[in-house]
Amino acid sequence: MTELPPRKRVQDAKLMRALAHPLRAALLDYLTAIGPRTASECAEAVDSSASNCSWHLRQLAQFGLVERVDGDDRRERPWRATQVGLDLGDLDPDPAVRGAQIAVAGATLHQEQVLTQRYLDSIDDLDPEWRTVAGLNSYALTVTPAELQHLVATVDALLRPFVSPIRTDAPDGAKPVHVGFRAFPRIEADGKVSER
Repeated sequence: MTELPPRKRVQDAKLMRALAHPLRAALLDYLTAIGPRTASECAEAVDSSASNCSWHLRQLAQFGLVERVDGDDRRERPWRATQVGLDLGDLDPDPAVRGAQIAVAGATLHQEQVLTQRYLDSIDDLDPEWRTVAGLNSYALTVTPAELQHLVATVDALLRPFVSPIRTDAPDGAKPVHVGFRAFPRIEADGKVSER
């Protein structure tokens, strides 16, 4: 198997704060999953206006996360994502950077909740084959930090070849699919890590 393109490493707190905006997170997620689209097409997909999407796409372009590409229509050129994923790194010791990292994670989680709810709201309208293969699973694991690190790396290695901008050999009938994966210590209501 050929080496997969790397995620874009994000270390700048200003960029992270830009990514923490819910509409920007939705736009970047959409373009990464679907491919080049106009601001009008983005607006329809993320439930916003074309002018609002256009403004936020320009903000993302300033950070090099999206760019304009040639399209079929000379009046409106599509935008495309320039990366195949983001890597925020380990939590930074600087509180400002760490706060921005957490804000990006929150925007990502919000986008996952939106997509999951849309799926649940339209489940009756889906092709039965897609309804049958979709999965909403959760697991309660007991692992060490090293085991969790290995598990996350293994799942990532399984999924990355299928990431939309990476996969160039998608067969007929393939559609964009959202997969969200989170792995973290379970925290109780009192804020303490759960114990066995």
